[in-house]
Amino acid sequence: MIKCVILDDELLAISYLKLLCEQIEDVEVVKAFNDPHLFLNEIEKIDCNLCILDIEMPGMNGLQVADMISESKKIIFTTAYKEYAAEAFDLNVVDYVRKPIKKERLIQAFEKAKLQLQQSAKKDFIDWNTNLGRSMIFTEQILYVKTSDIDSRDKEILLKDGKKITLKNLNFKSLLEMLSENDFVQINKQEIVATATIKAIAGTI
Repeated sequence: MIKCVILDDELLAISYLKLLCEQIEDVEVVKAFNDPHLFLNEIEKIDCNLCILDIEMPGMNGLQVADMISESKKIIFTTAYKEYAAEAFDLNVVDYVRKPIKKERLIQAFEKAKLQLQQSAKKDFIDWNTNLGRSMIFTEQILYVKTSDIDSRDKEILLKDGKKITLKNLNFKSLLEMLSENDFVQINKQEIVATATIKAIAGTI
C-alpha cells in the first residue's frame, strides 16, 4: 500500500492530483500541503512512504525540500518544466512526471515506487519462527543459508558472528522473496549465499 503526501503550491493542482490518486488501486493520499515550510515541519510525524513534490514553488523549490526529507520517504517529482530532470534524478528519486499529469503516467510512477519499497523492505530483516522461538534476523548479518540436515523443511542460517539459527518450515522460494536479489544468490537446490562473501567463481569456459 502506498501512503502518499502531496506538496504543491497550487490548490487546483492538489485537487486534481488527489482525484487521480483516488482512481488508482493501493494508493492513499494521507495529507496534502501547499506550503513547503509547513510540509517540512510535519512530514516526519506523518505515516507515509511516498511524497509527491512539485518542483517550482515560491520561497523553496521541491528539489530543496527533497534534500531535507528522510531517506525513508520515496519521492516523485511533478513539474511543468523539463529543465529540472537531471538535477531531480541526482537526488535518486523514484520518478519525474511532467505536467499536465496523465493517469496512465502516474500509475507508471507508482509501480516504480512499489518496486523500490518492496526492495527496501527485503533488505531489513526476516521475522520468522526459529529454533529460538519467533525471531527477527537482520539480513545484513546473514552469510550463508542451507537446507537443514535434520529436516529438509527447515533452513539453517550462519550469521557474521558465527551463530547459527534454524528457520522452521520455510522453503527457498519464500525465503528468497524476503531477501534482496542484489545481496543474495541461490547457488544450488540446498544453499543460498550472501553475494558479499563470494571471492571467486570457478567453472568451465
